[in-house]
Amino acid sequence: MSDSPRARSFPGASLLANVLAIIAGVLVTLSFAPFEQWWLGPIGAGLLYGALRMEGGGFLRAWWFGVGLFGSGASWVYVSIHDYGYTGMPLAVLLTMLFVACMALFPMLWMGLWQRLCSRKLDVLSFAAVFVLSELFRTWAFTGFPWLLLGNSAVGSPLASWVPVLGVYGISLIIALSGALMWNLALRRRWWAVAPLIVLWSAGLLLPTSWTQSGGQPARVALLQGNLPQLIKWSAEGQRRAANTYAAMTRAVQDDADLIVWPETALPMLRDQAEPFLERIQATLPPKTGLITGIVERDADNRFYNSVIPIDDPSAQYRKEHLVPFGEYVPLESWLRGIIGFLDLPMSSMQSGDSQQPPLMVSGLRIGVAICYEIVYPELVRQRALSSTVLLTVSNDTWFGHSIGPLQHLQMAQLRALENGRYLLRATSNGVTAIISPQGEIIAQAPQFEEATVTGDIRLQLGMTPWMHYGLLPVWILIALLLAPGLVLGINECLKARRQRPQDA
Repeated sequence: MSDSPRARSFPGASLLANVLAIIAGVLVTLSFAPFEQWWLGPIGAGLLYGALRMEGGGFLRAWWFGVGLFGSGASWVYVSIHDYGYTGMPLAVLLTMLFVACMALFPMLWMGLWQRLCSRKLDVLSFAAVFVLSELFRTWAFTGFPWLLLGNSAVGSPLASWVPVLGVYGISLIIALSGALMWNLALRRRWWAVAPLIVLWSAGLLLPTSWTQSGGQPARVALLQGNLPQLIKWSAEGQRRAANTYAAMTRAVQDDADLIVWPETALPMLRDQAEPFLERIQATLPPKTGLITGIVERDADNRFYNSVIPIDDPSAQYRKEHLVPFGEYVPLESWLRGIIGFLDLPMSSMQSGDSQQPPLMVSGLRIGVAICYEIVYPELVRQRALSSTVLLTVSNDTWFGHSIGPLQHLQMAQLRALENGRYLLRATSNGVTAIISPQGEIIAQAPQFEEATVTGDIRLQLGMTPWMHYGLLPVWILIALLLAPGLVLGINECLKARRQRPQDA
């Protein structure tokens, strides 16, 4: 798939295209937090489009793009495996490389098929559609990994107003389409690309700035960040330190707060073990103050759940639905358990909660909960938002260490707030704890790696954004409209070429 006969004969063209694909992946990473150079997203997508148009290497070239993207953007995997997974450096490096190589298979599969099946005519449109298909497939396949979605860079960009309408995948579609248009404009002098680029990036100015409305009285919230060391968390000393730390932090804010939130597994013990302590905490709280904490629950059948509970209601809880493979459960456990220390982490034998769980009712708020990794799943959070007036995510980002992971995690939480037009409370163990507005803006934020409390006023939000109402339906329609012409033309071209082969022979 070259742009011209000259491109086919250019010495080293294939090597150059592979390098461009790797650079494209790195540029996409730089469009996300903590770098937040959103304008590099379209450039990265454009470089990938251009690299794939050059001669040869379709599947492999798309794989190199994935290596650039996940090797730079998911480098925090090494920290989780090595620093907190009790795995030596050589094996941790090997496992990280294996993870990156496997993740790169997703763009390789879809972009390779795009090269083989879609016509060069209208490939600007089909490229954008297939790019988003690869992201959607990656969100679903093998429990999903919706990290580093191209649309995550929309926070703070001119495309932010599209987020409540089309969601993060719709933004990915716009950015991928823009990148292909930019390549045609800059490298091929296709001046017709100017008009759609202007429309894509300016039409959002006509959209409303807010799709939901505030209701009720303001609620004062306090999010506690204990900053306790992960390596001793599940020891007896870690349990004592956690109880003392969160008790003291709670006493400091309880008279002024309507809602206090402790992070994921704030108390490193089972709920039944923590009940006496939680009852003492509850007895000291003013009547108007509610407290929510993350904790591990054990049911009557001795199954364990990663949960969030209001401490004043023994019957209420949210149990994490979407578990992290190898972190909260081990696939093929009977074969893999015990091979390396990373597969024997605390909390690696969890059960998943039901898919239909009601919101938590605390302090007059209907709170939709997503625990840690769940916040990166747009459709899961949308389902929570439909029955809630406020969104809450608790997390233990200690696993990311001093990497770019926590800041990427925060940015994706901002997308969820913006998609659903809800205040979003984010309480984490050591950062980044934050209160996020319905417009996806950070109202208050704690510094990382410090004991800190974030306080602020929020209000329940009423109404729905278009994303909440329609979900992925508009995105699927756009994908079909962009992909169908190029796919039909490509199939017809293949059939025509096959019919001509015997005559040419």
